Parts: sequence; structure tokens; C-alpha cells
Amino acid sequence: MLPSTTSTPWKKSLHHCAWLALMILLQLLITLFLNDSLHPLFLHWESAAAACKHGRIYVYDLPPILNKDLLHNYHAVSNGGLGPPATGLDAAVPLSLSAAWYWTDMYAAEVIYHDRINSYRCTTSNPAQAAAFYIPFYAGLAVRNYLFSNSTAKDRDRHAAAMLNWVKNQPAWRNSNGSDHFLMLGRLTWAFRRLTDNDTEWGSSLLYMPLMKNVLRLTVERFRWDSLEFSVPYPTAFHPRSESDIRQWQAWIRASQRSSLFTFVGATRERIRNDFRSILMEYCKKETSSCRVVDCSETHCSDGAPAILEAFLGSDFCLQPKGDGLTRRSMYDCMLAGSIPVYFWRGSFEYQYEWHLPKNASEYSIFIDNDIVRNDTSIIKRTLDKYSKEEVMRMRGRIIEFLPKFLYSKPNANLGGIEDAFDIAMDGVLKRFEQQTRLMDASKENKEH
Repeated sequence: MLPSTTSTPWKKSLHHCAWLALMILLQLLITLFLNDSLHPLFLHWESAAAACKHGRIYVYDLPPILNKDLLHNYHAVSNGGLGPPATGLDAAVPLSLSAAWYWTDMYAAEVIYHDRINSYRCTTSNPAQAAAFYIPFYAGLAVRNYLFSNSTAKDRDRHAAAMLNWVKNQPAWRNSNGSDHFLMLGRLTWAFRRLTDNDTEWGSSLLYMPLMKNVLRLTVERFRWDSLEFSVPYPTAFHPRSESDIRQWQAWIRASQRSSLFTFVGATRERIRNDFRSILMEYCKKETSSCRVVDCSETHCSDGAPAILEAFLGSDFCLQPKGDGLTRRSMYDCMLAGSIPVYFWRGSFEYQYEWHLPKNASEYSIFIDNDIVRNDTSIIKRTLDKYSKEEVMRMRGRIIEFLPKFLYSKPNANLGGIEDAFDIAMDGVLKRFEQQTRLMDASKENKEH
């Protein structure tokens, strides 16, 4: 028979030592806490938990062919999507802010979001702890090389199909059928809504692929009838490094001397019948006392070029016709300079950017229906002349107030308590999934009762 160990003296001694050590450790922790030695650490834990109260995001590590490989030899999306450092802005930007400006491509957001999320505070490496799953697929870059060539529909769908084939086999996807997954589309939604397999039809059919039916999408212009789509701001050229950068730029545009009533930056599109841009261009070139023109058929205009910034900084209002869709990157370049956008289509602001811009567009913009302008272009100046200096200052002040919400800061920037466009988008995604989970739980509970 084996001897009993419960009464062995050395075992009792060991138990007493363990209890004594535990009591000493507990007293030490209490003493340190009362002396504030551990208090900052506890505050850090509480702060981190509060910052991520809506949940955390798991980032898939996709095969490189679906993202990183698409960056090869594409300088426009270097530096984590920000593009090459900007030059030639000495006359428009304070010297202390010049390092925060880049020639950022209007369709670079999918790269910017991927780069930013890698340092985002609310991510997790444990899928079991995630409330949302981010698919870092560069859908816009994948289709870009095929949009303006003699490609087939199959060519334009190849990367999208490969992405879905990969992600459908992931455990988290199988658990939810993709309903807690999201991705960022760098191009307008229309580039991913091809309806047929006809090779002559535009774009990819990504958004109509069956496996995408539950996936939430962020895009620079959304389809208003799609409840799973949310628009986020186009990237501009300014990427602040700190709260100080933002405050300095806000003061700069508030103090800017504006000699023109309004400006138009753009190029005519002769292939489009009754091109509205041509109407604006012709009108502005005649209305030289009030309108400042930057004709992009004669001047370099891409990615926030100096001529664009200087024109917007020197004008109270900026004319914003439709772009490739109902919206355009120029509306953000305009507001970045403290100029007040003038829209001609309601779709340019209604049902767009609801997380980032004020719900009441009249607080920061003017609307003149394009049909009225086609009949009488002089309505533009007559309408803008009606606004008093105080009203213009108030609208500009509103833009300056919400300006940080449409900026994309540099990775690891210290913005203090300010949330930029990326932070707001991630918060919106997590809140959406949190609400979705709550509704599903309530529905399940009702069925059980």
C-alpha cells in the first residue's frame, strides 16, 4: 500500500509557504496601487477597453497576389497608399506642414486602409475575439489594368473570384457566411457592378457575385439603394502627423485671403453630349471678374496639384459638377482649402458620407439644380452674391470644424483626441456589426419564447 501524502509534514509546510507568499504578493499589489504605481497601468487597460467598446477587427492575411503584388511598379500608391511626397507647394502651404503633403491618388483608399489598420488600436490576432473581419483585397487595383484595355469579363473578375474562393474556406466565414466581414473598395461602386458576362460591359461583377451578398463594403461613392454599402471620403493630399498639424492648417485656411467669389477646376468632356462641365467652363471664362478657372486640359491637375490648391485657397466657393460618378475627389480638395462647395446634383451629397459629413448639407454647401444652370448660367453668380460675408464665414467655419473627419492621417500619427476619416469608418463598421448582432440575438430570443 502506498503511503498517504495528505499528512506528510513537508507537504503541510509547502502549503503554508504558498499561502504566505500569496498574502505578501497581495499586500504588495495593494501598496503599489495606493501609491499610484500601478494606477496608470490600470487606466491604460480601462482606456483600451473603452476605445474598443464596439469590438475588435481581425485582419486576414491574404495571398499576396490579391493585394501586395498589385502594388509592384505602381508609384502612385507608394508610401502605404499616400503616394510620392508633394513638391512645389511653397506658395500654398506653410513650410512646417510641407512634409505632411503627398501626391495621393484619388483611388488609393484601399491601400491606405490596409496600411492604417495594421496599426489600428482595435484589432486582434485571435479570430475568436473578433467582432469584424477585414478582407484586405485591393479590388480597385485588381480591375484597374483591365478597365481601359481589350480585356474580357473573365479577366476583370479573375482576382475577385480568387479572393472569394480563398475566404469562403476560412472558419470565420463559414460561421457567419460572411455577414461579419467587410472590405474597402478604392474605386466607385460602379466599377464593381457589371451585370452580364458581355466583354464590352464596364468593370467587374464583384458586387453581384453570390458570395458577396452579406459582405459590408466601404467605397468612395456608394449606391444609395444598397444597405451594405457605406461611402467614405476620397483621400486628399494632406496627411497630418499630429494634432498640431491639423490646428495649424485650420488656422491657415481661415486666414487665407480670397480674391475670387468662386472657382472651377476641371476639364471638359467633349465625348459627353451636353457636357455640363463645358457649360461651366465657358461661363467661368467669360465671368472673369468673379470666377477663377483652372482648365485641366491645359494645367496639371491630378492628385491635388499646386494650381488646384491655390485656386481653392483664393476663392469663397468652388463649383462641383459630377465626376466619374455623382461625386468627385475635387469636393474634398475644395473643402480642404476652406472653400465652400456648390453642387448641381443632389446625388453628390445626399445619401453619401453619412458617417463623416453633417447631415444638413446646407450648413457647409450650396445647391443649384443643373437644369436651371443649363437654361441660365448667370444664376450661379446671382445665387452666390446673395450670401453675406458673415454667412460665408459661418459656412467656412463649419467646414473647418469638421475638416479632420475627412482627412487620412499618417500611420501612427498622434492626433490627441481627434478621430480622422479612417477612425470614423472603423467605428462605423464595428457599430454596424454590433447592432446587427443585437438584432439577431433579439430575434433568436423572441423565437425561443
